[in-house]
Amino acid sequence: MMSLPFYQRHHDHYDRAYRHKALQSTVSQYQKETKSKSAVYAQGSTAYARGSAAYRHASAADFSLESSAAYSRGSSAYDLESAGYSYGSTAYDHSAAQSKRSAAYSLDSEALSKSSAAYSHGSESINKLAAAYRLGSEAYSLGLKDSNLMIEDQSYKMSPKAKRAKQNLISEDKENEAIDYSVPIFTGREVSVSGITDTEEERIKESAAYVARRNLFATGEGVSVSKVAKSSSEEERREKKSRKVAIRESAERVALKKTLEDTQAFHKKLNQDKLLHPPEFIIKPRSHTVWEKQNVKFHCTVAGWPEPRVTWYKNNVPIDVQTHPGKYTIENRYGLHSLEISTCDFDDTAQYRASAMNVKGEISAYASLVVKRYKGDLDASLLHAGTVSMPLSLGITPHGYASRFEISFVDKFDVAFGREGETMSLGCTVVISPDIKRFKPDIEWYRNGVLITPSKWVQMHWTGERASLTLTHANKEDEGLYTLRVVMGEYYEEYSGYVFVRDADAEIPGAPGAPLDVQCLDANKDYVIVSWKQPAVDGGNPILGYFIDRCEVGTTHWTQCNETPVKFARFPVTGLIEGRSYIFRVRAVNKAGISLPSRVSEPVAALDPADRARLRSHPSAPWTGQIIVTEEEPAEGVVPGPPTDLQVIEATKNYVVLSWKPPGQRGHEGIMYFVEKCVAGTEEWQRVNTEIPVKSPRFAVFDLAEGKSYCFRVRCCNSAGIGEPSEATEATVVDDKLDIPKPPGRIMPTRNTDTSVVVTWTEPPDAKELVGYYIESSVVGSGRWEPCNNNPVKGTRFICHGLTNGEKYIFRVRAVNAAGLSEFSQDSEPIEVQAAIAAPSPPYDITVLESVRDSMVLGWKQPKVTGGTEITGYYVNYREVIGGVPGKWMEANIKAISERAYRIQNLKENMVYQFQVAAANLAGVGTPSLPSQPFKCEEWTIAVPGPPHDVTYTEVRKDSLVLLWKEPVYTGRSPIAGYYIDMKETEAKEEHWRSVNEKPLQKKFLKIGGLKEGVSYVFRVRATNQAGVGKPSNTTDPVVAETRPGTKEVVVNVDDNGVISLNFECDQMSPNSKFVWSKNYEPIEDDSRLDIDTKGGKSKATFKDLGEDDLGIYSCVVTDTDGVSSSYTIDEEEMKRLLALSHEHKFPTVPLVSELAVEILEKGEVRFWLQAEKLSGNAKANFVFNDKEIFNGEKYKMKVDQKTGLVEMIMDKLEDKDEGTYTFQLQDGKATNQSSLVLIGDVFKKLQDEAEFQRKEWHRKQGPHFVDKLGWEVTNDCNVMLKCKVANIKKETHIVWYKDDREIMVDEEHDFKDGVCTLLISEFSKKDTGTYEVILKDDRGKDTSELKLTDTAFADLMNEVCRRIALSATDLKIQSTAEGIRLYSFVTYYVEDLRVGWVHNDTQIRFTDRVKTGVTGEQIWLQINEPTPQDKGKYTMELFDGKTAHKKMVDLSGQAFDEAFAEFQRLKQAAIAEKNRARVLGGLPDVVTIQEGKALNLSCTVWGDPTPEVSWLKNEKSFVSDANCILKFESGKNVSFTISAVSTLDSGKYSLVVKNKYGTETSDVTVIVISVSGQTDMAKHAASVQGQSQNNVTLSKKKKATTASKQHKEGEKKDFIKPHVDEIIATEETPDPKGISTVEKKKDTKSNQHTAKKTDEKAAAAETVP
Repeated sequence: MMSLPFYQRHHDHYDRAYRHKALQSTVSQYQKETKSKSAVYAQGSTAYARGSAAYRHASAADFSLESSAAYSRGSSAYDLESAGYSYGSTAYDHSAAQSKRSAAYSLDSEALSKSSAAYSHGSESINKLAAAYRLGSEAYSLGLKDSNLMIEDQSYKMSPKAKRAKQNLISEDKENEAIDYSVPIFTGREVSVSGITDTEEERIKESAAYVARRNLFATGEGVSVSKVAKSSSEEERREKKSRKVAIRESAERVALKKTLEDTQAFHKKLNQDKLLHPPEFIIKPRSHTVWEKQNVKFHCTVAGWPEPRVTWYKNNVPIDVQTHPGKYTIENRYGLHSLEISTCDFDDTAQYRASAMNVKGEISAYASLVVKRYKGDLDASLLHAGTVSMPLSLGITPHGYASRFEISFVDKFDVAFGREGETMSLGCTVVISPDIKRFKPDIEWYRNGVLITPSKWVQMHWTGERASLTLTHANKEDEGLYTLRVVMGEYYEEYSGYVFVRDADAEIPGAPGAPLDVQCLDANKDYVIVSWKQPAVDGGNPILGYFIDRCEVGTTHWTQCNETPVKFARFPVTGLIEGRSYIFRVRAVNKAGISLPSRVSEPVAALDPADRARLRSHPSAPWTGQIIVTEEEPAEGVVPGPPTDLQVIEATKNYVVLSWKPPGQRGHEGIMYFVEKCVAGTEEWQRVNTEIPVKSPRFAVFDLAEGKSYCFRVRCCNSAGIGEPSEATEATVVDDKLDIPKPPGRIMPTRNTDTSVVVTWTEPPDAKELVGYYIESSVVGSGRWEPCNNNPVKGTRFICHGLTNGEKYIFRVRAVNAAGLSEFSQDSEPIEVQAAIAAPSPPYDITVLESVRDSMVLGWKQPKVTGGTEITGYYVNYREVIGGVPGKWMEANIKAISERAYRIQNLKENMVYQFQVAAANLAGVGTPSLPSQPFKCEEWTIAVPGPPHDVTYTEVRKDSLVLLWKEPVYTGRSPIAGYYIDMKETEAKEEHWRSVNEKPLQKKFLKIGGLKEGVSYVFRVRATNQAGVGKPSNTTDPVVAETRPGTKEVVVNVDDNGVISLNFECDQMSPNSKFVWSKNYEPIEDDSRLDIDTKGGKSKATFKDLGEDDLGIYSCVVTDTDGVSSSYTIDEEEMKRLLALSHEHKFPTVPLVSELAVEILEKGEVRFWLQAEKLSGNAKANFVFNDKEIFNGEKYKMKVDQKTGLVEMIMDKLEDKDEGTYTFQLQDGKATNQSSLVLIGDVFKKLQDEAEFQRKEWHRKQGPHFVDKLGWEVTNDCNVMLKCKVANIKKETHIVWYKDDREIMVDEEHDFKDGVCTLLISEFSKKDTGTYEVILKDDRGKDTSELKLTDTAFADLMNEVCRRIALSATDLKIQSTAEGIRLYSFVTYYVEDLRVGWVHNDTQIRFTDRVKTGVTGEQIWLQINEPTPQDKGKYTMELFDGKTAHKKMVDLSGQAFDEAFAEFQRLKQAAIAEKNRARVLGGLPDVVTIQEGKALNLSCTVWGDPTPEVSWLKNEKSFVSDANCILKFESGKNVSFTISAVSTLDSGKYSLVVKNKYGTETSDVTVIVISVSGQTDMAKHAASVQGQSQNNVTLSKKKKATTASKQHKEGEKKDFIKPHVDEIIATEETPDPKGISTVEKKKDTKSNQHTAKKTDEKAAAAETVP
């Protein structure tokens, strides 16, 4: 056993860490009872032991851990017989020392001889130990020196969980019991402390309470203790005593009792018979309920002396292991007995008994086993027969559910790598079957076997399906093996993965990594020892030492504790303030700088350990009665006595740590200490702590000369004075007592996985206090070492993860203890990182392929796990099954078979057989498969073939795969005709099988396409012959259609020598992987046509002479991988391509992107060029013209660009002598090529003309010029716009337009906006035909552009104009007129080239006088006079633009016709009335001016039917004929008005009123009579009137014609905005019944039926009577 550090020998947390790494959580009912019974004793003995602390301190000083262990082993029998213990001592024995003392039962005589020797020596320490042992002091049994501190009761309980994994021991700490101060690991690095935790607050409160109680006790107030009454009749008494008397009496009682116990123990040891005691079951076997085919294990622990012999019984019959080989396993390990039953069945349901016997007696313990079926309940007949004697409820968990759960892990976390400060997360999806909603699992996480609790550094989460653990701020302390345990009732499953945490990047390059695992040990009032672990990374420079920092809890200020770095990984920190709590951190330093600080320690309070224990346990008084101790008068001060047991507990080069015990005589007040030193051999004592005395019985002495010897002593002091010094220590040399360990030895790496290696080593000799080991790895030849772990590992075996597959590594190891790191071990032998091989897994899906009378052919599937190497063969076993009872297995083959089909001979006809198959590889024979279904050996007589076998798939991609199979062994009564392949989705039901092929396949492979990515499929194959389709094969394993990352395909290659090869690469190969090539999925046996070469992860299949014999599908499969495969098809077309490519490579040419070509450049230059695919830097070109090489010069400009492969030659001008053949010759290495261009005849002439044209064009473009020549376009208004695009324009540039050589005057000067010049021609028609020309000119030159709009060009333009006009046509409208119904549409404007046609009910209309068409202005109409019902229907107007007919339709039927016809009737009647109404046709002027005395004669014509009545009005009054004025109405139409001599009285307004039944009209004339005085003026006026009257009619006609023309044009313009009806009315003309032109006879009239007054020029002459 390795030696323990001094500071860990006194602390229980060390014992838990070193002795109980794995936890066990089982406890028997017996121990629960004994533990409760021992509680009373333990409580009393604990308090009593505290009262005798001084004596126990002295008696236990020299007792070591080894002697206490020997004593505990040798005296176990005596301990169990001790009178004072009864159940209490037994419980102690079985709980506090089980993990270590169970070995005592199996120890040999050597241990007993050691213990006997110890007794014979009469060692006083052993006597004292025995006394303390009987008093219940558990500290002695653990061999602790500082026994005044109460040790935790470590009870070992058996868990109620039936464990499948390795059983572990767990210790549970008693609550409320005094223990030494334990410092749990504080996970996480914190630079500052931001608050006090709940736990620390409680500690501070406890510290304050302790100080208050101690001060109270010092004054002697309120101290009460209890004493057990010696008899029940004795009454409780109270008495007041002084403190001195109470302490003295207590000491005397303890001394007397101890003397009696020592004497009694000595006499008992002399009597050996007293050591014997009968067997006793410490832990009894427990009953189990399991499922069939499971293993079960019974455990029990037996105590007794001599060691009892245990026998196991089944139903009271002894179990004989020899008669049932492999069924039962009985073991005995250090008193722990077990019975294991393998593969349970119903016969194992029974009562089992463990019987323990020795010379003192015999005892038995019983347990029951119930084996349950997966389907159905327990057989009731077994229960009635009495074979099962346990209650049925044993199969029920405490939760009341089924006792078995299937727990599996999906999406597991793998080995994880992180860096300090990062957040890391681990997780697993947990699948539990059956799923019971109310039964939730317990999720537990462990690190290196220690249960993890949530904290600010570790967070745990359970979603109901997935368990996760998150390290919020990873540190090296978090590195280790993490285990997820899922507990369901009595069952649990575990999954583990290692987590590696690397150092964070140093703030200073080259600085070391941060220390780790900072702990506080041996804390006292003003003193604590801080320990840590050295980092694995030193930054490339040796670590010079460490700085320790402290921070008081509740503050953020860090104080450095040491001025100079310390190398030792422990440091005593003094000067603490009592009652306060502190945290610590450590920093490493080398010559490059200081590391990052470590994670902070857990807070520790500066208190005396005993006081801390009392605060934590809160003990009660040990006596039932109370004795109140008071001081009536203050006692005089007592000078304390000398301390005792002074010793050096640790010595290093930097400091020496002293430890002592308080004096027995010290008074009632607190004491402090002064430490003195002197050089050995002198008496010159010097006080070390001159200023402030220390309060703790610990002190670290610094500033000592290295290598010198010193002696030390201690004095006590209080208010009464300074006491005498203690005895001096022996001379102590100032040097490290703990040496740096030596290097480990025998470094042995072995293969593990493809990314990890197992490294083992031997512990270094004379190693003391080892903390662990650091392992480093290096790639062979790199010279660079990397740490494999950053947290020292214990043990001598470690798995190094994260290595590169295929690389060779070497390893080295160094040991670590507090003194430092050892030298590195020797480098290990190089090892290549490859997966270790193992035996293959079992084959599966055994089926019968053929059966005859005495033999059967079996087929099976290859194991899913090959064990890292190829399978070398298979072994088949068979057994007979008679009456459902299987017989003994027999070997079918001695020599391994390589095929997955085998015929078993010499079978019995009609016998039923079961079969199993085992696979073998280099590692050995694997586990046999499960027994197959029972098959009957009989002759198959069916006509159809048997099932195909060995159905496999390869080349799995996201939408396809290739299925392979072998033909049936049994072909039926006729040959195999083909195969059918079936497929379905994996989760689909059986009825969803569907056939892939409609016709039977002749080949034994098929590429199946059309798969859905991510969907899982299964396949099967059926063979067919003439009789029909046979039995299907076994289904394949499910396969997901997916193309895995990194998938590569077979690539065909033709090298520079023309060699054709197929190439395949694989980067997922294992050490034993091989490339297997096949043709048409059959192995290639003939190597005469193909050479195969494989190197590393690449394989090449080279064709010797590719021909028709080589056509087919070539596939390559990589064995021992996860299905890596690919294929390549070579058909006739591909073969021709490859052969052509091979010829090109054998006889290389410079590949050309383009052949030699010629083009004309902008200035008229001629460019010859070609482009090669690629040219090297050495490529060159020769230029040849008419078989004569030409060179670069004035005429030829030559250039070769190797980067782009462009070769060109430019000629300034192409002359007549340049006609001929041009050739470019290329040479690039051995590759050549040439290209020629022939330029003769018309080709040369055309190229020459084009070059000349381009030259002129270039010169033209130096001045203003046309970019786009003159062209036309038709606007949306159906106008024609001539336009051209110009460039290089400036302000002085002018533009001139011409038509037929006549300049077109343009109102506005063009501004060349956007570089476009336009000329707009409105209402384009035939008159606009001709040749248009535009000229640009300025001082730089001029340019012209011409456009001919004649013949075809004009026709094309007119067609476009007509098309635009047709598109502008409005929808057809219906208008009623007096003559009939008119259909009309408006266009932008009308041209004769637009042909108009009308269709009535799909029949072309023939025009007559009744139905006619026409165009009025922009209106196109169809007039239907006197419409009839036959005119109803759909009317279509067709506008033909020369290419396309554009149609407009209207429906003249139904209501539309009726309304239009009614309106026509109304207008017709109105027209008749208008025609026949009375009216004045003409003759009367508007105004007549006449000289007084003259004769006035006015005449006019009236009309009406019937003849109108005529009357006259003067000044709106009736006027009749008289002598002066004669009114005449003749022939029913001529009306005259005559005044023989006018006078001024005749002046006025005369109105002619004509009237008939259709209407009345009035015509007014104003007569102005001028007096004689104005005769002269009137003569002039008369002459003027006479001259005017001569031409009155003519002028009137002209004016009316002109006015009519203007009104017609204005009417056309207004028609665009007036309603259509008004437009029609406006153009209507009422015909004159006399045939007289309306224009000539128009007059202003006034009608009673019209409210509007029409005004026009009147043509009337006033007759003047001379």
